[in-house]
Amino acid sequence: MKSIKEIFRIGYGPSSSHTMGPRKAAEMFLSRHRDQLARTEVTLYGSLAATGKGHMTDWAILQVLPDAQIIWKPEVTLPFHPNGMRFRGFDVSGKELEDWTVYSVGGGALAEEGKEAEQLPDVYGLTHLTDILAYCERTGKNYWEYVEQCEGPEIWDYLHEVWCVMCDAVERGIDHEGVLPGPLNLQRKAPSYHVKAEGFMPTLRSKGLVFAYALAVSEENASGGKIVTAPTCGSSGVLPAVLYHLWKSKGFSEARILRAIATAGLIGNIVKENASISGAEVGCQGEVGVACAMASAAAIQLFGCSPAQIEYAAEMGLEHHLGMTCDPVCGLVQIPCIERNAYAAARALDCNVYASFSDGVHRVSFDTVVEVMRKTGHDLPSLYRETAKGGLARDFRRLQ
Repeated sequence: MKSIKEIFRIGYGPSSSHTMGPRKAAEMFLSRHRDQLARTEVTLYGSLAATGKGHMTDWAILQVLPDAQIIWKPEVTLPFHPNGMRFRGFDVSGKELEDWTVYSVGGGALAEEGKEAEQLPDVYGLTHLTDILAYCERTGKNYWEYVEQCEGPEIWDYLHEVWCVMCDAVERGIDHEGVLPGPLNLQRKAPSYHVKAEGFMPTLRSKGLVFAYALAVSEENASGGKIVTAPTCGSSGVLPAVLYHLWKSKGFSEARILRAIATAGLIGNIVKENASISGAEVGCQGEVGVACAMASAAAIQLFGCSPAQIEYAAEMGLEHHLGMTCDPVCGLVQIPCIERNAYAAARALDCNVYASFSDGVHRVSFDTVVEVMRKTGHDLPSLYRETAKGGLARDFRRLQ
């Protein structure tokens, strides 16, 4: 299992799989042929083509390869993964330099069929939460200590940067008014939610602020702002909202916040290793559902609960998003994505409370839910996995 740095990628929205991944692929392709490349063709397949314009995939590629010809083939899905890309480069004589097929597999990561495009080392010996929980109970350690043991103490410097970017995204978003880009003309809501929340009594104020913080980051993402995948761009508002709210309202130290982020990263990493965090592959349960699990685990750790209770909170966060479709209206990361981030952040805090009342003992393990999520995602018709053709996307077109 790779470093949690692969879960927490710093970059620009609106989509880790459709924007960050393709841009990185374009950069890799250019780096191999910079001195010879005269013409480039980039063919986008399946889900990557179906929602690529709304997700700004062409824009991301053209930032690196400004003269590239983009070919859209939404009707063709390559067998390895729905987010396929084919790069063909030619020199001035028309000779082909390379024909490279690569896949954007979620969270900004790339893979080639049969091998990983990025030769990153495995840093975790244990890849299932049941085994890591047993290790923690045997040694008396917590999940963040296992992360530090595997990653090394330098992980804290990276997570500090992650936390700073998350805070910046929240604070930009709650002050950023106006309309989001795209044909929906969707008004930003975070500023008004933030102002209204401050006028309520404590209980409603707390929930309103969590909503505002999640909306803030999600709206920044939707407009191409700088965010952290957690685990994806489309779900990037959940974890920052929960942590920022608890940091502001409870006064937790940055050291404890960073430990909570480490635990959240471990949860997301386990799902990525054993299932998927790609909406095109398993639906939104792999994005917002996993983000809710990560935020649930982070929150309950901050309140000093046991590894078993943390596992329970994460399990609930994912279990109650099972079957969630990925059906973005017009292919944009706006409806229903932004609202789902706000709701999942509130649900993560509920999972924290529910699990904290328990002793952590429960029947269905987190690993079991991850496996069920994987199977459920593969059973979902492709219309409901980030194609903008089914579900809410289809109904919106019909109503319009």
